[in-house]
Amino acid sequence: MTPRKFTRRDFLKTAGIALGASALTCSGLGYLATLPPEFEMTNATFGEQSTMSKKILITYATKAGSTVEIAAVIGESLSKRGFAVDVKPVSENPALDGYQAVLMGSAIRMGSWLPEAVDFIRKNQSTLQQIPTSIFTVHMLNYRDDEASRTARQAYTAPVRELLPSVDEVFFRGKLNYKTLSFFDRMIAKAVANPNDPPGDFRDWDQIRDWAENLNL
Repeated sequence: MTPRKFTRRDFLKTAGIALGASALTCSGLGYLATLPPEFEMTNATFGEQSTMSKKILITYATKAGSTVEIAAVIGESLSKRGFAVDVKPVSENPALDGYQAVLMGSAIRMGSWLPEAVDFIRKNQSTLQQIPTSIFTVHMLNYRDDEASRTARQAYTAPVRELLPSVDEVFFRGKLNYKTLSFFDRMIAKAVANPNDPPGDFRDWDQIRDWAENLNL
């Protein structure tokens, strides 16, 4: 099946959303419309911290919470391999000192990694180039195994690969629940959604755990 493309109709819908956003902003309601419902951010440690354990940082950027849960499951899986793992949001700007490897994850919004995740890599580029670094991308569209989908996925992470050309990467299908999105994000998601791909939780936990269990660190 051919993946969904951003058509002229989608553009007009999105443009309409932008105009609506401007109107709400002028009325003083714009800020509230951009706020998503609250969800819990994971800041946790997995495994025993000791001088013998290899320390790994998993840091993530999320829009609606799906990536948070994936980061936590990866952290738990790696701890079972004997690693000491810290899972922290990118928004906390975690320091990289003392870590022997870094995993970074981001959700996709408007066809790209979230800006705060790319900014974190840009800020820590030299350090990340010197230690094993892997990235995971959580997305809903372009998940099929055809050339157009693969090309679209590569476009998601192109800015990251420009900064870290040799980075290992993986793509995980995520979860879409309109209730966890802000008003504007919900409208944008509906505008570009493929009618053949309804909302739901499509995370493959076996795939996620298998990746963590076989990751070369």
